[in-house]
Amino acid sequence: MDSMITAAALALAAGDPLGALDRVALRNDAPALALRGIAMAQLGDLERARALVKSAHRAFAPKEVLSRARCVVAEAEIALASRELGWPVKALEAARVTLEAHGDRLNAAHARYLQIRRLLLIGRLDEVQQTLSDLDPGPLPPALRAIHELVVAGIAIRRLQSNAAKEALTRARHAAEQATIPALMAEVEHAARLLDTPAARLIVRGEARPVLLEEVEAVLGSTALVVDACRYSVRGCGMSVSLATRPVLFILARTLAEAWPGDVSRETLIARAFRLKLSDESHRARLRVEIGRLRKALKPLAEVTATPRGFVLQSQACPEVMVLAQPVEEKFAAVLASLADGEPWSSSALALALDASQRTVQRALEALAQQGKVQSLGRGRARRWMTPPVPGFATTLLLPVSLPGG
Repeated sequence: MDSMITAAALALAAGDPLGALDRVALRNDAPALALRGIAMAQLGDLERARALVKSAHRAFAPKEVLSRARCVVAEAEIALASRELGWPVKALEAARVTLEAHGDRLNAAHARYLQIRRLLLIGRLDEVQQTLSDLDPGPLPPALRAIHELVVAGIAIRRLQSNAAKEALTRARHAAEQATIPALMAEVEHAARLLDTPAARLIVRGEARPVLLEEVEAVLGSTALVVDACRYSVRGCGMSVSLATRPVLFILARTLAEAWPGDVSRETLIARAFRLKLSDESHRARLRVEIGRLRKALKPLAEVTATPRGFVLQSQACPEVMVLAQPVEEKFAAVLASLADGEPWSSSALALALDASQRTVQRALEALAQQGKVQSLGRGRARRWMTPPVPGFATTLLLPVSLPGG
């Protein structure tokens, strides 16, 4: 490795992509192409970065397996930042094994964390937890320790463990400050702001208010009967009944819970559950059938009792009934929630993360774009979707800086 390549790598390690480009911008040898790709990625030009790293991968000789493996890791990092979650996982795992076999444990660990972060984005929490349990962040440099703690915080946030999330973010902030990488510190601060952002709405006795993550955790751990509209379940007394595959029953349960301790008329229940403005005797018969199914599903948590005008939700085991709703409820709330991280997502990645068909996601994105809530960049396969950018947004991309070495 010559002195200019070394200086460029050190500049990238210090979070100075422009300084790195000053040293290698006019060079087209393989190590320089790789460093230029990393620099462009840190500057946010992901398409140019991807092209440069691929060129570097082709430029390295077949016998330079270590450098080629590092290029694969860099390509995976760019794909992750571009929210292309369908990238070849096997290729990254092969590169990780190669790096480990050649003693490059730092970049091997980096590759492992890329795998973990992809799993986290698509909601595979159990796999993430299992993989993390096999990793010891102690020997890692500060940047990777910060990423480790960000993953831990991500799991805790998704599992509604506010104290664990706060502790992990504190450790992540300390590690990021040691790394002195501005983009990494910005990522930690962005994650920390999630704890101060409403995570849901709590509806009690007809009144709704926003609640933070720690309040959601407290509600779900209380003695109240909670109709959880975020996970489509009914919880209480340490038990949980999932209604995710029974939407009519869930709508009935939520409608009754929102009106508690009062009852709900049969006409209102029919309108909300069956989406009908008018009702006749056949609809009332269908309502009785669905109420019977709801009674069976909610035993022994709650009872649904008939009243002169409709039905009321009652619980002998739980002293109060609450509804936990999404902070923003609209037709495409799940798509907007995924785009809330500020990163550009492909429709295929959103489909993977939301476990939906790509065409369904594309229709949602087009509808949101017409409303001005999302915007697209690029065309065809390179098209990406994101929420309107916030001025001063800093990219969170962190690529391995020791790429060119053999």
